[in-house]
Amino acid sequence: MYVSARERLILDVLIDREEEMTVKDLADGIDVSVRTIHRDLKGIEQIIEAYDLSLVKKAGVGVQLVGSKNKRDELKMAMSHLSYNEYTPDERQTMLLCALLESVEPVKLVSLANDLRVTIATVSNDLTKIEKALEPFQLTVVRRRGYGVELEGSEAAKRRAMRKIISEHVNEVDFLTLVKESIQKKSKDPTDSISERLLGLVEKKKLFVVEKVVKEINAGLPYPVADSAYIGLVVHLALAIERIERGGTIQMDHAYFNQLKAAPEFDIAREMTEKLQAVFQMDIPEAEVGYITMHLQGAKLRQDKEYVLEESSFQVALKAKGLIHFVESKLGVGLLENQSLFQGLVVHLKPAMYRIHQKMGIANPLLERIQTDYGELFSVVREAAQHVFPSVDIPDEEIGYLVMHFGSALPGAKPPVPLHAYIICSTGIGTSKMLAARLQQEVPELASVQNISVFELNSMKADGNLVISTIPLPNFDHDHIVVSPMLTKEDLTKVHAYLRRHSAAPVRVTAPVSKPPVRSFSQIKESIQTIGRYTDALQSVLEQLSVRHSEKKEVDDVLKEACENLDSIRSEQTVVQAIQEREKLSGIGIPGTKLAFFHAKHPDVLKPSLTICKVKVPIVLAGMDRQPMESDTLLIMLAPDPYHAEGLEVLSTISSILIESDDSIELFQSGREEEVKEYTASKLEAFLYEKITELRSV
Repeated sequence: MYVSARERLILDVLIDREEEMTVKDLADGIDVSVRTIHRDLKGIEQIIEAYDLSLVKKAGVGVQLVGSKNKRDELKMAMSHLSYNEYTPDERQTMLLCALLESVEPVKLVSLANDLRVTIATVSNDLTKIEKALEPFQLTVVRRRGYGVELEGSEAAKRRAMRKIISEHVNEVDFLTLVKESIQKKSKDPTDSISERLLGLVEKKKLFVVEKVVKEINAGLPYPVADSAYIGLVVHLALAIERIERGGTIQMDHAYFNQLKAAPEFDIAREMTEKLQAVFQMDIPEAEVGYITMHLQGAKLRQDKEYVLEESSFQVALKAKGLIHFVESKLGVGLLENQSLFQGLVVHLKPAMYRIHQKMGIANPLLERIQTDYGELFSVVREAAQHVFPSVDIPDEEIGYLVMHFGSALPGAKPPVPLHAYIICSTGIGTSKMLAARLQQEVPELASVQNISVFELNSMKADGNLVISTIPLPNFDHDHIVVSPMLTKEDLTKVHAYLRRHSAAPVRVTAPVSKPPVRSFSQIKESIQTIGRYTDALQSVLEQLSVRHSEKKEVDDVLKEACENLDSIRSEQTVVQAIQEREKLSGIGIPGTKLAFFHAKHPDVLKPSLTICKVKVPIVLAGMDRQPMESDTLLIMLAPDPYHAEGLEVLSTISSILIESDDSIELFQSGREEEVKEYTASKLEAFLYEKITELRSV
């Protein structure tokens, strides 16, 4: 069977579509003329006839591919195994880029043209387009007559470009299939598929071994990583080993490397490096440990919790609040009280800003759809980002992810009825939250939605539950629905059709009065224990909460005095020292306020506490923006180390309360003890009720 590149594009659009599509929309979608589409449809009719499929054309309505799901799947499978004789322009440019990135010496134009079965003029035109795409990576295409073509730029830039094109063209299923299955295949036949060609930038065996090492280390991480970030790390490491073997060396600023050494991820990165050195019998430069650390820092995914007490998260929380405040004022919608939005933004922003600052590249395959469906919100969020991050050039891909967070917070929730759904959404928390919010808004039958990883797929119990995925799941035995993360009308039609087929009773639009689901003894016991830990932490903080007025003029003296007045500390000296060590890592003044936020975790802290110290003479210290500022209110938050997750979440909530609004900042700066205590207690009481409700619904 021969299928041209354009015919493949048309079939890709029609094969999963349940409704008619106008020829004009089809033409616009693949950037050709209506006349070209009509001509190609004749060839497509001959192709699909062998699969008992047909094209139904209705004047004024559009064209539709008609036939059973099994036959559609057969056609899909056949197309995926085709040997490509012709590439689309996008595929061709990707193949060209692969060839240039792989090569260690100039490549002749005629050789590239022969490989791609096109003219030299076409290759030359493609190279011009590639040049523009490579500008953000600081890579240039060098073309000289009689010399050939090569890429000029640093090793780090080439690796960033490799990771970017792999992330854009290879989905998680392609990756997993290659890593898990291709090693066992005896056949060495070359393949022309784009996914395999891209992953061919590294040896398959290297991918397999690296993935095994990352999987072992990943199991010991204190936080999960998104599927896409996990795969990005595997690809990064495999590329690194491949490039080191070819003599490619990567450099890192010495001062910045020393800064990374203090990060908890550095030890994990070193462990990975040591394992890989042992497996591949090679020396891996220390700079690579730094780059792996950056990847780990840029891969954090903490579901719905981010402990603001930890490291630089408080600074990120300030930025998140700034974004929410700006968008709220522009749209006239109440968002500042939305804790889910705030927590989701903090979770997302910390690694995202890290990736932006380190020029690690951001891919967002949904960008075009987001800009189309959420045009106004996209503009507002972009304006908000420019306002909150004036000195940072934030790419549209990142704006798109921020829009997902705000988009999931804007629709009003409807009362659900008991039906559970699993969502497999590999691109991260923003995408999955938006999809969950849209589903619960449009499908009120969903009582709960649980996000799971594609790696957890085979171990989960899907019986009796709705499984919705944003990526194809070819080896998954249970019924499931594949939808766009943006949840189109066609997707909703599929979801409702699924519910009708799998429900004994008709699907009801309004929620009936129903009994709460029966929970097991162990579930109830675990919930009560969790509530107990929340309550214990809240009680400790409220008991220790105090507003003090100090005559001291030096920061260290104020800290020492505050710690001496706490009965929840074993040794004031070691705790003050821990606070001072934390202060050295980054600024502690909150820009635009008179507040300074000191915090530390230490074994000599017996119970969590919050102390507010008012000083008569403002103290000059470094702000979180690294600029000097005056502070007359020192907030000192302490926690035991180690401490349970519930306690850390309580402290995280208190941190967000401090900067919740201009009014809250003014209150904490005022030093009015009774008002501060009442405000904090009421907020923490609301937090506890929210947690109890959340735990009872699990």
